Amino acid sequence: MHSGKLILLHTNDIHSHFEEAARAADYINEVRRSVPEDRLLLVDCGDHLDRVRIETEGTGGAVNRQLLTRLGYEAATLGNNEGLTYSPDELDRLYAGSRFSVVCANLKLAAGGRPPEWMKRSLIVRKAGLTVGIFGLTVQFSEFYEQLGWEVSDPFEEAASCVAELRAGCDVVVALSHLGLRQDERLASAVPGIDLILGAHTHHLLEVPLVVSGTTVCAAGKFARHVGVVEIERRADGRGLVISGRAVPTEGRPADPETAGIVAAALQEAKLAMASPVAELSMPLGGDADAESPLGTLLAGALRRATGAEIGLTNAGQLLDGLAAGPVTRERIHAVCPSPINPCLIELSGARLVEAFEESLLPEFIGLQFQGFGFRGKVLGRLCTDGAEVVYDPAAAPRARIRAVLVNGEPLDESRIYKVGTLDMFTFGIGYVGLKQGRVARYFLPEFIRDLLAESLGDEAAVADCLRPRWTASAAAKAL
Repeated sequence: MHSGKLILLHTNDIHSHFEEAARAADYINEVRRSVPEDRLLLVDCGDHLDRVRIETEGTGGAVNRQLLTRLGYEAATLGNNEGLTYSPDELDRLYAGSRFSVVCANLKLAAGGRPPEWMKRSLIVRKAGLTVGIFGLTVQFSEFYEQLGWEVSDPFEEAASCVAELRAGCDVVVALSHLGLRQDERLASAVPGIDLILGAHTHHLLEVPLVVSGTTVCAAGKFARHVGVVEIERRADGRGLVISGRAVPTEGRPADPETAGIVAAALQEAKLAMASPVAELSMPLGGDADAESPLGTLLAGALRRATGAEIGLTNAGQLLDGLAAGPVTRERIHAVCPSPINPCLIELSGARLVEAFEESLLPEFIGLQFQGFGFRGKVLGRLCTDGAEVVYDPAAAPRARIRAVLVNGEPLDESRIYKVGTLDMFTFGIGYVGLKQGRVARYFLPEFIRDLLAESLGDEAAVADCLRPRWTASAAAKAL
């Protein structure tokens, strides 16, 4: 690498994949050994942390901050995993006094209308003889952010404002974007004056940068499997910049020992912090993904009660295992239900409910494998319910197996609208088609479904009731 160039390294969507992050750290350290500090810039584009990992969960994200600090990141923006899985108070504790700058132009606290002290709209640094202006943008999930006390504004309007603020005094203007590839392309077209967009959120890997309306667009995929490298220098005639980029794979590299050591220490700290029991079970509770199970029914009941709904619904695949009799710790609940998913209340017709129940009997739905949208399980699994009793004929034709549904003792009315407590994941169009048509009445934040599960485990009546089956196999019942 030519010493006259600015070398900009970028990561995104690491999601607490610490093993891969340790290999990425090895590459970053290699670059640091060959590039002077005043010509090197390291940034992250959000979703560095993910509460699926016990090291992150048990340290409140402190392990992620430590890794960003130790590797010498100078700027990071907020992804939805930072901004939506922690409250503003928790983020205060995480980021206050950090040595790297958190930049995000389209978030501010609803109370006071200003960003917190640890967050900046933009940052200006001087590297390789260039004045570099950096601003951050995060995806505009307004309904969710408002529940947590944030105001999230239009990223394109804020980008235009940042460019106006930075362009006159900066040689290079860089956007750290947690918006997704399609939005990055739109941003490049809609907001002139951005030299470089470093992307995230949709986990896209650009091994060769895109150039859209004169703006270079780069992204390094997901999980630290690549590190993005951008080289920036002035043109020989002094008019404008030469920008090139690539994504360097980290597979096969050794783990950086110091990074691995930080993560190992965090694991021990997290286990200690999460070792206290939250409930004592007198009997085991099964949690199978491919069948109705007591733990799934308990979670469905918790969703119904927490949202004030008539019916509670969850997919059994949210639960990776059952619980043994005896003490249940925070660590065990996290292991069984790791997904950072929030409850939500939807309004859904009886006909759509029946459709969802039918789908949950089909192998293509039970075994559906996916990741994202908060889901950190393996397969979708069967529907578990509370407030509804379902009679089905397993020998009947697919999508014609439901024979009867009672809702709180009354026959289901296919034309009626029901209030259903379920998972925010389903409102994003993931999983059962029958649930996608629901109208969202309310999202519940900052509660995670595992918080509801933990609370219900301490409710003796709820635990006893979850042992009662809600699904009955019967060929004799009349069809709906």
